[in-house]
Amino acid sequence: MSSFTEENYLKALYALSQQEDQVSISDLSAYLEVSKPSINSMIKNLQAKGFVNYEKYKPITLTEKGREIAALVVRKHRLTEMYLVNQMGFGWEEVHNIAEQMEHIKSPALFDRMDELMGHPKTDPHGSPIPDKNGKVQAQSLTRMSECKPGQKVILVALDHSSNDFLSFLNSREIALGLEIELLAQESFDNSMIVRYSDKLNETLSGKVCERLLVRY
Repeated sequence: MSSFTEENYLKALYALSQQEDQVSISDLSAYLEVSKPSINSMIKNLQAKGFVNYEKYKPITLTEKGREIAALVVRKHRLTEMYLVNQMGFGWEEVHNIAEQMEHIKSPALFDRMDELMGHPKTDPHGSPIPDKNGKVQAQSLTRMSECKPGQKVILVALDHSSNDFLSFLNSREIALGLEIELLAQESFDNSMIVRYSDKLNETLSGKVCERLLVRY
């Protein structure tokens, strides 16, 4: 049985492993905003329980058992977010903190019922994949909009780093998943893009925003 804190560490390792080839104590410390001595102590505890592999000065990796626990916590989080948006009418910027609490509930039947009621969604409200009951994730092949070229039309499919501030910004620009965006021009100085979508004819999106928009052609 894993504790609330242990699950948060495993989920953080899971998230970092999706972004980086190797995860260090320093990476985990920065991600969780926790001191390195505290990280070291918890990693030793997780290793003793068979959740991680770690040797001093070497990367931390999740064991199969640790990865399964982490993926199921992520599953509960993302199913909760989807349920709150689809079934209860919450905005996509309102659901993260609620899901952070729900993800630690030890009731597989509750989340399986959520999944069933929604028709087994593959992604959450921000486009992130929802692991299945076995912790498996369906691979996505997406491109950052910042890497696309003027003249292309793309569909917004997912977000990278869906913070509340970023989601509120997208709301203010009437940008949502499923939106078709036509790329008109890109500024070489700061990589900002001039785009067209819906009734917005010449909108400028910064390079930072474009890096966080994951699209499909």
